[in-house]
Amino acid sequence: MKVIVCGAGQVGFSIARYLAQEDNDVTVIDQSQQLTRKISDTLDIKTVNGFASHPEILEQAGADAADMLIAVTHADEVNMIACQIGHSLFNITTKIARVRQQGYLEPKWANLYSRDHMPIDVIISPEREVAGAIARRLRMPGAFDLISLVGDRVKLAGVRLHADCPVVNTPLRQLTQLFPELNVRIVGIVRAGVSLPPVGDEQLMPGDEVYFVSDSDHLDRAMTAFGHEEREARRIVVFGGGNIGQFLTQQIEAENPSVNIKIVEKDKSRAEIAARNLKRSVVLQGDVLDSEILTEANVASAEAVVSVTNDDETNILSALLAKRQGSARAICLVNSETYAPLTPDLGIDVVVSPRHITVSTILQHVRRGRIHSVHTLRDGFGELIEAEALETSPLVGQPLGESDLPEGVLVGAVVHDGEVVIPRASTVIQTGDRVVLFAPAESVRQVEKMFAVQLEFF
Repeated sequence: MKVIVCGAGQVGFSIARYLAQEDNDVTVIDQSQQLTRKISDTLDIKTVNGFASHPEILEQAGADAADMLIAVTHADEVNMIACQIGHSLFNITTKIARVRQQGYLEPKWANLYSRDHMPIDVIISPEREVAGAIARRLRMPGAFDLISLVGDRVKLAGVRLHADCPVVNTPLRQLTQLFPELNVRIVGIVRAGVSLPPVGDEQLMPGDEVYFVSDSDHLDRAMTAFGHEEREARRIVVFGGGNIGQFLTQQIEAENPSVNIKIVEKDKSRAEIAARNLKRSVVLQGDVLDSEILTEANVASAEAVVSVTNDDETNILSALLAKRQGSARAICLVNSETYAPLTPDLGIDVVVSPRHITVSTILQHVRRGRIHSVHTLRDGFGELIEAEALETSPLVGQPLGESDLPEGVLVGAVVHDGEVVIPRASTVIQTGDRVVLFAPAESVRQVEKMFAVQLEFF
């Protein structure tokens, strides 16, 4: 597949890297020679310098033969025009644009993006995606990552193990015997920043970050087994009243009327806008690094503090100050990859990366075959894939223990006739089943082929 990525920033670089690893023909456009040089020095892909909205630049990038255009420059207008030109002049089939300005996303303007006007197939709003990701983590305290699959029938959770966790120091192969009620499949372990394969003799250790797949109905029981029985927060303080803070608060107000929310915003005009847009939440104007403001917001009794200002250092420091004053849990927005590995040791419970979330959302629309959703876990760790098993799939009709799965690929759950099955070696996948798999980055292309529609299917 030939893909043009417009924008060589963090998101563009990550998308180009993922696609290049899977042997796609990728070309990246950016006006910054420094960024394109970094990509060409790091990845084996073509780069073009210039504005992605200029027809001659798109032509240089091979737009006349491209299957997909992904526009993620810093300018919404450039992203939108690049998609328009890709459609009108080069007949590119699929066009994806990142759009940050919320004025473009009002439902009443939705017709703007129809095929007759400005044909953009998928619009990604990072702020809305990030707010949704934080809301999911607030619903399941104790999990630093939470992903819903197969119509919410299956969940993937990421948890950090403490010394008093019941499953610590237990070989994985003995978990089923010692904890028969633990109907989960561990698909990944991260120890001291290093990924480990979840093989039978591996023991879980304090401090490990564990990813597991579970039937949604059994998730609470599974969280208890992994040492997490925290209750859902009813008193929340949000640091930052920008788009993310407002979207998050509006979502909580709509879904949980009993939750008490306060927002702290430094900018006066932004605080006034937030106060007008929110129904029940209290908006305080002040600096989130000011201890008096934190006291006024009563962070000492907050069950969760969410730091989502537009500055990483402010988010980290304000979260630490809130924890020191007594807040039970801290969720922190961090853009920089430099800071993210440091936060668990500092005492921050959950780190949310806008780049990871945006890349994961875009990749869902890139995958081929009968793949229904894709979620990126960490940076370069792997992907969680939900796919439909076709009659021609090599997984169908034989026990999983006899299947020739690509190296590192693990089947986490199978949904058959609405029933969630945590697979064993004897499990047989049937046509039409929904399959949830974990795949290392280097094996994703092979997984796509396993779920591709073959000619004999017709």
